[in-house]
Amino acid sequence: MLNSPFAYQDGSLFCEGVSLNDIGREFGTPCYVYSHACIVENYRRFDAAFTSHQHLIAYAVKANSNGAILRILAREGSGADVVSVGELERARAAGIPPDKIVFAGVGKRSDEIERALREEILLLNVESMAEMEQVSRIAARLSLHARIAIRVNPEVIIHTHPYIATGSTGDKFGLPVARAIDAYRRARDDRSIEAIGAHMHIGSQITDLSSYSKAVEIMNELARTISEEGTQLSYLDLGGGLGISYAGDPVSTPDDLAATVLPLLEWFNGRIILEPGRSIVGDAGVLLTTALYSKPSSPRSFLIVDAGMNDFIRPALYGAQHRVLPVRERGSSVNIVDVAGPVCESADILAHHCALPKIEPGEFLAIMDVGAYGFSMSSRYNSRPRPAEVLVRGDEAFLIRERETADDLTLRERVPRFLS
Repeated sequence: MLNSPFAYQDGSLFCEGVSLNDIGREFGTPCYVYSHACIVENYRRFDAAFTSHQHLIAYAVKANSNGAILRILAREGSGADVVSVGELERARAAGIPPDKIVFAGVGKRSDEIERALREEILLLNVESMAEMEQVSRIAARLSLHARIAIRVNPEVIIHTHPYIATGSTGDKFGLPVARAIDAYRRARDDRSIEAIGAHMHIGSQITDLSSYSKAVEIMNELARTISEEGTQLSYLDLGGGLGISYAGDPVSTPDDLAATVLPLLEWFNGRIILEPGRSIVGDAGVLLTTALYSKPSSPRSFLIVDAGMNDFIRPALYGAQHRVLPVRERGSSVNIVDVAGPVCESADILAHHCALPKIEPGEFLAIMDVGAYGFSMSSRYNSRPRPAEVLVRGDEAFLIRERETADDLTLRERVPRFLS
């Protein structure tokens, strides 16, 4: 987003027109806070960047699946990229029409495939020969016609964390080009499926756009090959993965991405699908947390807070670096600390070597740029209830997910008779 919705006003950090200090007092911590204006602006910028070609923005639901956020995007005209039947149901409940939904993922169960076919979604993105055969069997049994795209692994090297690189040699996703061409050949002889799309997704948090160019060029060659053999593509799904800035440095924008890939697709008369997630919601969210204790130590000092890796796992899982800001604006005195959570793991460090003023117990801190893969990757580890979520629109704050309670932790547990 060009202008962050998070800024200091009158000595306090605000989200749009609401003080995060007020949100912390009203809703408690840990608490995710999202900006409505930021989500809308990010979506519109992405959509506008591709106006010169017919396209569909299919928001990656896995980035943040809160129903209120999905409703915001549905009202903007967004589609959805889903990877489970749960995400499919969330997208439909939020008002996203089935003809704007694509379903990806390497391990779709039979019931998920059946649900997607009955819902008549736009495309099932098929990731293996075995899955394509399964889709065909289920479609034949239901007397339905399955529209599919075949996910191609273009085997390009990208500069990102290895856990979120998904289009390199040896990754579990999609089919190498030669096998993908074989899949299109087999699909042409199958009366229950119609291969009308090609799909790629090379990874997440990508800042070097040259990898997109290489991947699109490979997809172009595949499209020409299968076209000569009789398969015409109606959809070309370029996936998502455009990165955001976690340190405040400039990064590539949707306009940059469009300028990179659209000239390579002038030949394509079908519809382009894009699956942004992080670039829509990433910088639209913060995680509010309360300082509990200062712990001077050697060789490093700690600031212990009430949010932990169960609430926000990106630093522990990926080594992700997020800025941490005091909600109350302070002077220039600086302490170097590791911001640590209460979970019983040494990996539970939310920010390493963080420069902060002296923080008193009870003060609020904001962990920045957590709108993507924050709450959606949270857990109940250490039997810690998951946090609340709040949406800010203008000068109003709305609770969009209640904080879990201790009762929620055992809600679906059952005690067998011999233990009662």
